[in-house]
Amino acid sequence: MKTTSVKLIKGLVENLWQQYLRRVPYARTYHSMVTDQGGKTVHDHIAFRTFNTHTGEQPSGIRAMGHLLEILNYRKAGKYKFPKMMATAVHYEHPDPLLPKIFVSQLEVEELPEWARQIIRSCVADTPYLLSDEAIELTNILGAQGEITTEAAEILTEELTGYFRRPWRLPVREDLLKINDVSQYAAWTLLHGNAVNHFAANINLQHVPEWPDLESTCIALAQAGIPMKPEIEGAKGSILRQSATQAVKERVRLRNEAGEIEELEWTYAYYEFTERGFVISDEGEKIFSGFLSDQATHLFKMTETRDN
Repeated sequence: MKTTSVKLIKGLVENLWQQYLRRVPYARTYHSMVTDQGGKTVHDHIAFRTFNTHTGEQPSGIRAMGHLLEILNYRKAGKYKFPKMMATAVHYEHPDPLLPKIFVSQLEVEELPEWARQIIRSCVADTPYLLSDEAIELTNILGAQGEITTEAAEILTEELTGYFRRPWRLPVREDLLKINDVSQYAAWTLLHGNAVNHFAANINLQHVPEWPDLESTCIALAQAGIPMKPEIEGAKGSILRQSATQAVKERVRLRNEAGEIEELEWTYAYYEFTERGFVISDEGEKIFSGFLSDQATHLFKMTETRDN
């Protein structure tokens, strides 16, 4: 039997979603509430963060994710700049509209102070490539033929799932705290690497009559005890509106200057909610599929850790 690239992507997304659910209880609560109301959790997009600097054997910056996404038939659909964050981004779309968009940003490391650049480079310079030779070969076959055997797909899905984690060594605690003062994005990425930064639910497709829009959904979640972002990004009736939960915190492992392992509480991820409006194009009226830089800038800040 054969497995297509679309089916493999669905399996990969499901694996990443299950990992995310274990780490982000707010997403579990939303999923349960929607299901109880007869609705459906639909992923609008998945976001990742990267470093635009040499990262050992792993492709740098956006290419860390993009080289795999393109083999899986995702294509770049939008470019974005975030000057205050010292970051740029692209989003990828798949011809199958039911597959989530992928938003990949990169920190422009060269824009940081020299001491901060040196900390990041030292941590990531010897990064290994997390896919085996077998997985690379299977990925290339899948890209060329559009399908592989079901047994091979199971192997490749597991390897790809394992790619989305921190690939470099643990950062030093003192370095992390210093980096966080100039870029919380950099601190987050040093800690979490290739891991999912956030999933976003598609409010347009959740199909809960009691929650017909983003406002009613956010109110219901807040009433259920989920700490929510105070504001909704985007005016009612606009082409894109977004909100999010607060970010969860985890106990993370770090090295101290003596090389010993310590633990520290740090932010991991929030769960985002996206409501899309219509735009007029040469093809007529269609759902806006892109992102707005101003909104994304505010949402980037949701992973700030105010305790450190």
